[in-house]
Amino acid sequence: MLKVGLTGGIGSGKSLVAKMFRLLGVPVLHADDIARQLMEEDETLRAALVEAFGTEVYQKGRLNRPFLASVVFGNKAQLERLNSLVHPATIAYGNRWAAAQKAPYVLKEAAIFFESGSYREMDRMIGVYAPAEMRLQRAMQRDGATEEQIRQRMAQQMDEEEKMSRCDYIIRNDGTASVIEQVLRLHEQLLELAALPHFTKTK
Repeated sequence: MLKVGLTGGIGSGKSLVAKMFRLLGVPVLHADDIARQLMEEDETLRAALVEAFGTEVYQKGRLNRPFLASVVFGNKAQLERLNSLVHPATIAYGNRWAAAQKAPYVLKEAAIFFESGSYREMDRMIGVYAPAEMRLQRAMQRDGATEEQIRQRMAQQMDEEEKMSRCDYIIRNDGTASVIEQVLRLHEQLLELAALPHFTKTK
């Protein structure tokens, strides 16, 4: 089975693109949702988070998101510590999920494929591109956040040009071309690739 990663910076529209693929019958896994679920439900991960960040990381049995955010926000070392615990569990879950699917190819959507190293688990990578200012406005409107808050989040992500250069395919979500048409064309290409006896990684 062909495993395809879908990534892009904050506000790029990768979740919208993922929905389009889902409507085409492609199984889609949202890595951020799975990470949140595992932090709540996976006992091994819960124990590791408590050991790393203290008992306050859970409150009445539920993940104390405001506390955890306050610990890692603006603290690169603590953020890397969190990611080192959550990413392996999320990758392992994603591999089990992909193995259970019956479709020609599956799609995993995540913001930090390259930063986490999980791109190595994928056979192909799709990048969703939009200019920084467009992404900023979208994210502010979507999250009800300030410009400063979004810019800080953008600064924590890989440079967008570098991220796109490392992808096999680019979907432009900047108003210059129909996103639906781009998705349909790419879907056909991926179906053809998945049908080959031996597809190979390019990156």
